[in-house]
Amino acid sequence: MSAAHLATSETTTKKILVAGATGLVGYAAMKHFATEAGSEVIAVSRRRPDETFGARWLQLDLTDAAACAALAREFAGVTHLVYAALYERPGLVAGWQEEEQIRTNDLMLRNLFEPLERAAPGLRHVVLLQGTKAYGVHVRPLSVPARENRSEMHEQPNFYWNQERYLRERQAGKAWRWSILRPVLIVGDSVGSAMNVIPALGVYAAMMRHLHGKGAAKTRLDYPGGAGRVAQAVDADLLARCIAWSGEADAAGNEIFNVTNGDVFVWPNVWPAICDALGFEAGDHVPLALDREIRPREADWAEICAAHGLEAGTLKDFVGLSFEYADYTMGFGRDKSGPAAIVSTIKLMQAGFTEVMDTEAMFRKCFAEMQARRRLPPR
Repeated sequence: MSAAHLATSETTTKKILVAGATGLVGYAAMKHFATEAGSEVIAVSRRRPDETFGARWLQLDLTDAAACAALAREFAGVTHLVYAALYERPGLVAGWQEEEQIRTNDLMLRNLFEPLERAAPGLRHVVLLQGTKAYGVHVRPLSVPARENRSEMHEQPNFYWNQERYLRERQAGKAWRWSILRPVLIVGDSVGSAMNVIPALGVYAAMMRHLHGKGAAKTRLDYPGGAGRVAQAVDADLLARCIAWSGEADAAGNEIFNVTNGDVFVWPNVWPAICDALGFEAGDHVPLALDREIRPREADWAEICAAHGLEAGTLKDFVGLSFEYADYTMGFGRDKSGPAAIVSTIKLMQAGFTEVMDTEAMFRKCFAEMQARRRLPPR
């Protein structure tokens, strides 16, 4: 039995509300809790997830306070909130410090939480997702390793701080507890997410094969990013199990934890494993701006989908803003290695969650899942 399940009894009755069910984290959490004995799951999001895994899905735009209030009766009996909803602006990276993005994410949490708390007096736990922007990774090198007591709360504007302050203030004198998780690069199975490299790289590979002609198959896939830096990732399903653990473990109450797979990686070094998962050999380093060169090719993608019987939808619907995110995280345009981006997970392991995963195995797993579900061409 994994550490994520040690504190959870099969006889425990839980009612989990997952906010942001179509996002990378929310989708994984919905999938996990829907298969956990003794759990009832309600999932909310603006668009319907392609699969709900037995969860009860409700359409909800969290920017609409009246709509949140109108759904309050559906939240009766909720014991756990997984808040994985996220508003990202087009022009992803630039939006991370913009006031509109900060204000909107702040209001979304408030709009949901106030009617939820009124409707669910038995609420026991709230988990909130942050990330390495809490350490200013998007504006400066990290202090390696980044630790949970070294945030940049008073230096960089970020909606994390608005949400965290709100949650701390709201909890005063209440029985429920919160946990804040700070995952690194999250990789998994989701459609239309703002920050998921799997569909972006899968489409890139399919497009390169398609554009090099239908006669001679392309067997080598060039690396499109920039010079590598030492970084970390976390599998979305592993993160979902950590979310479940945080809702039951006493040591996780009112605490902040970094979450990673447990190892480190460099993009050029994992590129051969990624290529193999997609049916290629690793090619040369040929920088390519995926957001500029691949995102506009809707007609080519439609041909690929038709040829392979894919059920992925348009590039816009399938990849979301993730082409831009792939360019950012893979360092397109970077001609020398950047500073390492490493966080410490000592606090999490000492608290009791010790599950780990090999990052190369994670990439293989995630591509295989999308291939099996006919979202990407077969290997």
